[in-house]
Amino acid sequence: MTPRVRKLEAAFSEIARTRMADIPIINPALRVEAVGFREWEGRWIGVLVTPWTINLVLLPGQDAALIPLALDEKAVWHFPSGAYEFMGLNEPAIGPCHICSLISPVPDFATHDEALAVAQEIVIALFAGSADNPHLKDETIRLTNVSRRDFLRMSFTRGESRIT
Repeated sequence: MTPRVRKLEAAFSEIARTRMADIPIINPALRVEAVGFREWEGRWIGVLVTPWTINLVLLPGQDAALIPLALDEKAVWHFPSGAYEFMGLNEPAIGPCHICSLISPVPDFATHDEALAVAQEIVIALFAGSADNPHLKDETIRLTNVSRRDFLRMSFTRGESRIT
C-alpha cells in the first residue's frame, strides 16, 4: 500500500471516529479500508469502504496531479469498463482526490468481509477489458460504456461469482 493510500485510510478512519460517529446511516459492521488500489495512468485508483459508503477513489500519483474540483464541479474519468463521473474531495489530510459514490448508504452489509468482497469485485469490473487485468484470464466479461447505475446492478450485487 502506498503512503498516499495509507493517508486516505487514516483520514477516513478519523472522519469515522469524529464527524460521522453519531450519524444514523453508519453501519457498525463496517470499518474504513482501502481495497485494490493500483496505479493507472500515473494516478492511483481503488475502492474505499467506509461505514457509510463505498466509493471509487482516484488519488494523484508521483508525476500525475489531480486538479482540485469545487463542490459543484465534476470530472469524468474513462476506464476500460466505461466512463464514470467523479466529484472532488479536498480533505486537508489527504489533499485533492476525486471520488465516485457507488453505494451509499451501506446498511445491507452484515459483515465487513461482505463489503470487502463487493469492493474487490468493483475493482475487477472497473478494469474489465483491460489486457493487464490478471483476474480476467479465464473469464469473459462484456462491458462497454457502463453507467454507474448499471455498474452497481452487475452480478456482484446479486451475489453471483462471475460478471457476464
